[in-house]
Amino acid sequence: MHRHLLLLAPLFLLLFITLPLRADGLRVGTAVVDISPTVKPFQLRSGKSTYVHDPLHVRAVAFENGQGRVVIAVMDAIGVGREMCDEAKTAAAKVTGWKPEHMLIAGTHTHTAPKGGDTSPERIAYEKTRREGLRQALIQAIQSLEPAKVGFGSAEEASEVYNRRWYLKPGRMDPNPWGLQDKVRMNPPRDAIVKPAGPIDPELCVIYVRTNRGKPLGLIANYALHYVGGIPRVTEKDGRVVGMASADYFGEFARIMPHRVGGLNPPDNFVSMMSNGASGDINNIDFDSKRPPRAPFEQVRVVATKTATAAWHAVKGIETYHDNPIIAMRQREVELRYRVPTDTEVTRARQILALPAKERAELHSKASSYATHTMRFAEPNAPRTEKVIIQAIRIGDQAIVSMPFEVLVEIGLEIKDKSPFPHTFLIELANGGYGYLPPPNQHELGGYETWLGTSRFLPNASPLLTRNLLEMLKELQKVN
Repeated sequence: MHRHLLLLAPLFLLLFITLPLRADGLRVGTAVVDISPTVKPFQLRSGKSTYVHDPLHVRAVAFENGQGRVVIAVMDAIGVGREMCDEAKTAAAKVTGWKPEHMLIAGTHTHTAPKGGDTSPERIAYEKTRREGLRQALIQAIQSLEPAKVGFGSAEEASEVYNRRWYLKPGRMDPNPWGLQDKVRMNPPRDAIVKPAGPIDPELCVIYVRTNRGKPLGLIANYALHYVGGIPRVTEKDGRVVGMASADYFGEFARIMPHRVGGLNPPDNFVSMMSNGASGDINNIDFDSKRPPRAPFEQVRVVATKTATAAWHAVKGIETYHDNPIIAMRQREVELRYRVPTDTEVTRARQILALPAKERAELHSKASSYATHTMRFAEPNAPRTEKVIIQAIRIGDQAIVSMPFEVLVEIGLEIKDKSPFPHTFLIELANGGYGYLPPPNQHELGGYETWLGTSRFLPNASPLLTRNLLEMLKELQKVN
């Protein structure tokens, strides 16, 4: 009997060596895929162009510890639609075995990314490029997992964030597109401002990953700031001024950050990304006019440099790195109700559309557009509800929540304040894009971010989503 066991021992040893082991410790994988346009001309918001100022990418970081899985991908794009996100997640799931509900996809909200679509050969080509790039980034991050440690931190950079909604001096508020008076205005003349209509969030949060040997592997940053702009333009021989594709400060941050943590020669597989926080009413305009004029792209570099420095301070402040943190994720589909115009609003929209074009333009430059939105939302066959995805993620003591909107800053601040975790941030424009999400008090003030068409859902949408996310965070807190 013992002799037979001795004969079988080498076989047991061989099986032990060759069978895949289920790792209990943290493993992290990173990926970056270039999605710069190669078929030209491509379509920008400013018109057709053949010029790329700086490359555009999809960046992804995947986390796994044998109990939970999470992969986060951020694309240099104004947004990523629900259909594209679902398609990429399904494709990645087939290759990797990871579930789509363990994947978060968001756009940076750069306004100088090319447009995809199906209306021209160039847009069709770019649509294929970004869809394939997104799929590849998810798969490559998951397939490159290696043992790692993770830490969490934050620092403040308040000098480059401004609330763009303002109360104005008496008599300085122009009519809105319907000819009515709002209480606040987006980006008003500096000589008309009284006080901002909301706060800012200067916190820059980081999730920083190192290999077990201490080498930089990945960094996810989050900052509540819209795109910066000021991208260079090209004047062609015929005098036509043409825009250039750019990833804005999100891409420049990703270029600088490896050198902040890795010096002159950072590791090739280190990936840093900047995700957009609750910045629906936060931009980079200095309303006190203290800033000197900037050269093209200079302000992008200024913001990227300052945020990279803040991220470096946040990393330096990390005291503990975790090699086996709890990893868990929750996802819900929440049904929201669309706004339906009143009879008075429909009548007013019809009156506006019946005016001559010149009179509509005199009423407001966007009068025609928003009157059309009103009529569209009033149609009998217009959708009355929409299911949107929200997610909550736990990586150790760090919580991340997501919403598929341009989220006004008060919402992000409320979630941070009420979260049961010591570190929490919100990624906006994730898993789809449905316009602006103002809280009820901002709805009452009016302004661009609340106009019907810009904001699609009832004012209770934000409290409903916030309540669901806080419930999900409490669920994650109980995971052990």
